[in-house]
Amino acid sequence: MPKMNIERSTVIDSPVEKVYETLNDFNQWRPWSPWLITEPEAKVTVSEDAKSYEWEGKRTGSGTMAITNESANQSIDIDLNFLKPWKSKAKVRFRLNQEGDGTKVAWAMDSSLPFFMFWMTKMMTALIEMDYDRGLSMLKEYIEKGSVSSKLEFKGESEFPGCQYVGIKSSCGIDQMGDQMMSDFGKLKEYLDQNQDLEPGMAFSIYHKWDPAKNRVDYTGGWAVSKKPDNLPDGFITGEIPATKIYTVSHIGAYMYLGNAWSCLYAMHRAKEFKPKKGIHPFEVYVSDPQQVAENELITDINFAVV
Repeated sequence: MPKMNIERSTVIDSPVEKVYETLNDFNQWRPWSPWLITEPEAKVTVSEDAKSYEWEGKRTGSGTMAITNESANQSIDIDLNFLKPWKSKAKVRFRLNQEGDGTKVAWAMDSSLPFFMFWMTKMMTALIEMDYDRGLSMLKEYIEKGSVSSKLEFKGESEFPGCQYVGIKSSCGIDQMGDQMMSDFGKLKEYLDQNQDLEPGMAFSIYHKWDPAKNRVDYTGGWAVSKKPDNLPDGFITGEIPATKIYTVSHIGAYMYLGNAWSCLYAMHRAKEFKPKKGIHPFEVYVSDPQQVAENELITDINFAVV
């Protein structure tokens, strides 16, 4: 069976006792779970002692979790059983250590894939690592602030009118995306500020290729314009997103949690809740200006072209 061994960690600015109490109570998992956020309607049943729970959903599949061993303020061991979309088992563990005035949390999982999925081991490992990173960030915010700045709004299907744009196409490591995008959009904004006759509209990113296993992403950062300019600076391109039907999930909150919306849409695709249209790459539209809106109020629309 193809093995997966995953471990991620973070430091939470909170006493170890509070972190342990949160992790040791399954009633407190839903607000920071990187999977349950993708399906608010998923059924979750927590046991009376809050030491185990069952879940069932269209996107999240179904399964059970149960705490099998615990050492107060130090560690928690969990048995995780997946029932759908395929059967598998995993051992999950949390290790807590005081670090300064805070708590270092290490979240690990040992599992395996069905033998016929051996070719997906690297990809699945990378995807779960990304889930764990987001989950730990949400756990940190939940414990430190009492809430998580990530919400999803399911807007459903609509007609996208199409647009032409000026953009910059980039290829970089997924972990370098933030800095690369700041650079790309900074250049675009400077150019468009000097060319107001182009009547710039929405800003967006089109994702051409996303490869977590190789930590690479190819994307175009673009700005809608009323016409395509004749002369462009080096490195700039023009293009068009055609008119099409789209399915939209809107993310409200910090950009660091946009993966929640993307994970949701890919889960919806797997669950056949919509059928993607070939030839048009998914794109995210930055509805809010981060220079004018608080981070927890940022709105980003994630769009998949659909049939």
